[in-house]
Amino acid sequence: MDYFPVFVKLKDQDCLVVGAGEIAARKIELLARAGARITVIAEKISPAVSSLEASCHLNLLQKSFIPADLRGFRLVVSATDNKETNQLVAKTAEEQNILVNVVDNPELCSFIFPAIIDRSPIIAAVSSGGAAPVLARLLRAKIESIIPPAYGQLARLAEKFRTVVKQHIKEPAQRRIFWENIFQGSVAELVFSGKKQEAERQLQQTLIKQKDSIGFGEVYLVGAGPGAPDLLTFRALRLMQQADVVVYDHLVSPEILDLARRDSEKIYVGKQREKHTLPQESINTLLADLAKAGKRVVRLKGGDPFIFGRGGEEIETLMQQGINFQVVPGITAASGCATYAGIPLTHRDHAQSCTFVTGHLKDNSINLNWTQLAAPNQTIVIYMGLVGLEKICQSLIAHGSPKNLPVALVQQGTTTHQRVITGTLETLPVIIAGLNIKPPTLIIIGTVVTLHDKLNWFQSSHAD
Repeated sequence: MDYFPVFVKLKDQDCLVVGAGEIAARKIELLARAGARITVIAEKISPAVSSLEASCHLNLLQKSFIPADLRGFRLVVSATDNKETNQLVAKTAEEQNILVNVVDNPELCSFIFPAIIDRSPIIAAVSSGGAAPVLARLLRAKIESIIPPAYGQLARLAEKFRTVVKQHIKEPAQRRIFWENIFQGSVAELVFSGKKQEAERQLQQTLIKQKDSIGFGEVYLVGAGPGAPDLLTFRALRLMQQADVVVYDHLVSPEILDLARRDSEKIYVGKQREKHTLPQESINTLLADLAKAGKRVVRLKGGDPFIFGRGGEEIETLMQQGINFQVVPGITAASGCATYAGIPLTHRDHAQSCTFVTGHLKDNSINLNWTQLAAPNQTIVIYMGLVGLEKICQSLIAHGSPKNLPVALVQQGTTTHQRVITGTLETLPVIIAGLNIKPPTLIIIGTVVTLHDKLNWFQSSHAD
């Protein structure tokens, strides 16, 4: 990111505004709301700034700016229409390590004013880094529409009870869960409806019932979908953002992992061909142990947990040990990748059925019902089939499939790196031999693949 978002405490801090026009007046009002002590330097003071002198307790100096004027200030805003003055202010501030904002000139700024959503003490800010301030303001309006002003009152309530809750609930993880339940439950609704005293009573009652002990946590088996982060379900996103620990594999994209709670522990347990970070049995035990320690655990899986995701094995262990769990379905790779490749898995002119199989090699062999898979008028979707593609194609041909049966290989489907390579049972293994194919991949076999060129709607960085 071009700017690191921080919130600076300006209460009773000396701040300087150079310039006294309409734009300067808006910046003065913002600084005043933060409690800053404001000095204004300008050769001409506009009525807009003059009108703020009393209410904002301004120190107005009608003069030209000189570098010596910057001494002792926490930050400075230059809001003049004089290019040389703005450059001088920025240069002097940089030399003295003072935060500086030059209005409408991001190149001269060490900080910028974001579009602010003020629900004090809750503050949210949106910034485009100076690239598109109008867009930032539009986004602010959207955010303001979904954050009621009463959220500020809810924060004040939490502030009032913060110390007593900390004394009563010693374990940080349990304390976090307590507050999440408060903020998402009936106490919050009472605050939103203006019943502040009743909200306080209910919070106190909830706290009295809360036992200061660590019980079992919970495990959420979450389908991360085929790769694109905006294909996550609402429930998946909600659970990811409240989990204490995220256990993930190599099929989960960095963009999806970024949506998990920032301070959650991330544990990689990826399994790739001949390279297992943890065997499946150890993953099962890990999930159970984390839950026993009182953690809320998201087991994040590419695609869907119950389609070649071994989710069933994991919840068997959890059930045996009496651990609560939820399973959140995800868009499976077959559906997501085929859709983004413009290949309908079923089409009345091509396929009346669709079969999902795994092409994962074990002992250098693939034990599939080749006779059934070679039958016409169907679509075959093969997971984990990249390494065994040549053997898969040879076996289908040997069992009656035509050599010119269309085949597509979809690499990193639904993402900006998606790549679709088409051929036939006879030609595709040769075509991909000279290409740098990066997993995850999915193989689609059937005449529906011929629709790819016509229905290829998704343009990625590797569009064919």
